[in-house]
Amino acid sequence: MLTLFIADYFGGEFLNTKIDELKAILQPVLDKHEFFLVDLEFVHEGGDWYLRVYADKKGGISIDDCAIISEEYGERLDELDPIDPAYYLEVSSPGAERVLDNDDSLLNYLDAYVNVSLYQKQDGDKVFEGKMTEITDTQITLNIKVKNLKKTIIIDRDKIAKIRLAIEF
Repeated sequence: MLTLFIADYFGGEFLNTKIDELKAILQPVLDKHEFFLVDLEFVHEGGDWYLRVYADKKGGISIDDCAIISEEYGERLDELDPIDPAYYLEVSSPGAERVLDNDDSLLNYLDAYVNVSLYQKQDGDKVFEGKMTEITDTQITLNIKVKNLKKTIIIDRDKIAKIRLAIEF
């Protein structure tokens, strides 16, 4: 996502270098606290620039965790000054029901409760919710409930339209 926003200011020539630089500055902070980066964006809104960090950790990220990232990353950014215009740093959670749109995000949420939408029906349904227990290059395995009975299903990844975290009730 960062690529789309930061290109407006920095242009294609410096884009990859700037993305790598911002991530390299952030990564030690995330590693120190066992957080992981979900997304990073640099956007121009209402006349101001915003550097937004979306981070998470196993079990979910708290407001206090976001404050730690903001403080430590902010100090490093102030010290190194990698971005020319003045900007606001915002650090937040990616949300309770965020989309898992790449292999890293899937692996980070192995054993999580997810909602899976398919392009076509499988076993009579296009939407399944359950615990994602296995991920391969070609399939995911879910433990679901069907009328209070537990069932394991395997879904081909090329049939998946969207996977997102879900809240289990």
